Amino acid sequence: MSDKEIMDQEEIYSKVLRAGRRTYFFDVRSTKAGDYYLTITESKKFTHDDGSFHYKKHKIYLYKEDFMAFKEIMEEMMDYIIEEKGLEVISERHQKDFKKEEETPVSKDDTNSSSFTDVSFDDI
Repeated sequence: MSDKEIMDQEEIYSKVLRAGRRTYFFDVRSTKAGDYYLTITESKKFTHDDGSFHYKKHKIYLYKEDFMAFKEIMEEMMDYIIEEKGLEVISERHQKDFKKEEETPVSKDDTNSSSFTDVSFDDI
């Protein structure tokens, strides 16, 4: 039996979550004994200066005996973050603010605005 056939035999059920440059893969797999376990894989795309790219992957294996404790702690951690910081994604808010600044046109009169400091060469 080839490696691909073995992999196909082990994969039972899969879901994909695309999140910007990150992709999460949730895969139910089968052990040799026929029991199931979950793998969660984070794949993140990195682009090089020359335009080529590669992916870094991190994988978690989660077995049935750990499901309840994992689920409880995961829910507790997510609830804590939402209670402390809310649902707004801060980096998205900053990106929106940055785009607003970029879109604001600058008129010729703004070059003499108070945002510039008068410097006397005698001060230097």
